[in-house]
Amino acid sequence: MKLLKLILASLIAATVFGGASSYAAETISEMRNADILTQDAAPRISKVVNSDERQVRNYPEQPPLIPHKIDGYQIDKRLNKCMTCHSRTAVEQSQAPMISVTHFMNREGQFLASVSPRRFFCTQCHVTQTEAKPPMENTFVDVDDVLDGKTDK
Repeated sequence: MKLLKLILASLIAATVFGGASSYAAETISEMRNADILTQDAAPRISKVVNSDERQVRNYPEQPPLIPHKIDGYQIDKRLNKCMTCHSRTAVEQSQAPMISVTHFMNREGQFLASVSPRRFFCTQCHVTQTEAKPPMENTFVDVDDVLDGKTDK
């Protein structure tokens, strides 16, 4: 009798889990527009915008985008190539925007003479702007548009 119950429980478990896994596979397949086992070709790397024009921020507190190429820039614990143009002492000659004063603050909110170590690695927050087609439609509505009543999205 125990053997019969064990076999019956095993069959039920196999049926339930087998059905669930096929449902999950169908859902993933629908999201990818392809079978799970097919290997899609890697998309081409998007071209970096190299215009040196400041981009409009999409939301409050968004880190500014980098409007130029940074390939080969050394950004490590010894050197930060970004500082050759964006440091407080270099902006007059380079005409680049100075890094935010918040980058000179430590955790306790005290101002330092140089860039805070926690803000030294620019690419933790800042990314280059690329000419990429968004993978999905953007339905984001800016707060200014909400306040102005322009929320027809």
